[in-house]
Amino acid sequence: MAKGRGGYGGFSQMPGNYSNLMKQAQRMQREMQEKQEALEQSEFTAATGGGAVSVTMNGKREMIDLTISPDAVDPDDVEMLQDLVISAVNEVLRKIDAANEENMSKLTGGLGGLGGLF
Repeated sequence: MAKGRGGYGGFSQMPGNYSNLMKQAQRMQREMQEKQEALEQSEFTAATGGGAVSVTMNGKREMIDLTISPDAVDPDDVEMLQDLVISAVNEVLRKIDAANEENMSKLTGGLGGLGGLF
């Protein structure tokens, strides 16, 4: 026996629910874009070696400042300076990732585990 024109019982109400769902999705997309733009304009700084090396990046992951203390420059130990720079860059990238993750978590209400949907 076939069911009425609705087909799957309850789907006849779908257009109104679908419209609301689409509005919510559009609002979420707009909010995500706004948060992403704000993140891109933000600055993140990390320092290593007790402040011997400091790196500042924007949310677009562009380095906008690198400060190296003269005390950190030892011609006999260039490797240490390289390690400090690498460490500072990696730390500031972690800060950017954490800020991005926090923004997305706030926006999705903890729904981030939907198989990469968000």
